[in-house]
Amino acid sequence: MIRKSESETAVVAAMSGGVDSSVAAALLKAEGRDVIGVTMNLFSLPREACASENLRSCCGWKAQEDANRVAIALGIPHFIVDFRREFERRVVADFCREYRLGRTPNPCIRCNQFVKFGLLLERVRHLGAERIATGHYARVEFDRESGRYLLKKGRDAEKDQSYFLYPLTQDELARADFPVGRYSKGEVRRLAAEYRLPVAEKPESQEICFVPDKDYARFLKERCPEAFRAGPILDLGGKVIGRHQGIAHFTIGQRKGMGVAALHPLYVVDIDAERNTVLAGRNEDLYRRRLRASGLNWISIEKLVEPLAVRAKIRYKHSEARALVTPISARSVSVEFEKPQRAVAPGQAVVFYDGETVVGGGTIDRSED
Repeated sequence: MIRKSESETAVVAAMSGGVDSSVAAALLKAEGRDVIGVTMNLFSLPREACASENLRSCCGWKAQEDANRVAIALGIPHFIVDFRREFERRVVADFCREYRLGRTPNPCIRCNQFVKFGLLLERVRHLGAERIATGHYARVEFDRESGRYLLKKGRDAEKDQSYFLYPLTQDELARADFPVGRYSKGEVRRLAAEYRLPVAEKPESQEICFVPDKDYARFLKERCPEAFRAGPILDLGGKVIGRHQGIAHFTIGQRKGMGVAALHPLYVVDIDAERNTVLAGRNEDLYRRRLRASGLNWISIEKLVEPLAVRAKIRYKHSEARALVTPISARSVSVEFEKPQRAVAPGQAVVFYDGETVVGGGTIDRSED
């Protein structure tokens, strides 16, 4: 246990066993901070799924092993916290539920909101710390004029992860550190080598941690077989043009896997879980000018009281687009884009920006013409 006199500067570094979180811990240690390494056990995976870096670069026992090696190299204490039950309930169960509803979830956002910056922040005090640091490419700044903590984009535009952090509250941002947010990925790799971290050459993890083989359909079929009832594929006129083997196979904008012969490419335009139908159309049929979102969290402002011009992202790799966000109620907003956006998918996050600053965000409920 960290002594009480030291707790004011102690910080818990969430260590996934990857390069980014390892360098984050190293940077804090180099600053003279009292660093405590913590690895979260989130999901039980078979050992063979983690044995090869080609299968998974961050999961289960392999993550714990790599994080522990880094902690030893840095000379910091290292602990494992078991969040498997909470992760299953908050993240995995929601992932399955959303697919049953014909939506496209973002489990990384849920994990940040309810586990990494929810449960873990609750636990850090037991380790004598008040702050948490992660390897996210983002920055936190305090704005004296507004008296609010601001979430900013990471310096590396290609690696910026502020999109995944929009649900963080003012209290959570006040206690969060993102040490690698001021560096590029290349610089982080070089720092890992300079600090002689044993994971310096470790490849990045790109896929969802609890589906190591990227086979989402298999994972979902085992947990929610009801999302795999066969049903019709319809054209925009309501005509049956094919059959699908479950709505969980599809997301808005998808082209592959339709299995329908046509004179032109077909894309998933809509999914109706209640009718168990998939609607197919041309690429031009995917564009929408408006959407509605709920589950809002505001960061740079206390609340939205009037229409606000922003730049909005409807998914992580989507380019920001000019939009006007208008309050409908305390829990929902309407977003109207200057130009129609392609493949607006319910279940994904829409995040609002003002330059480098995250204004806020929410979950897309539906798109509108």
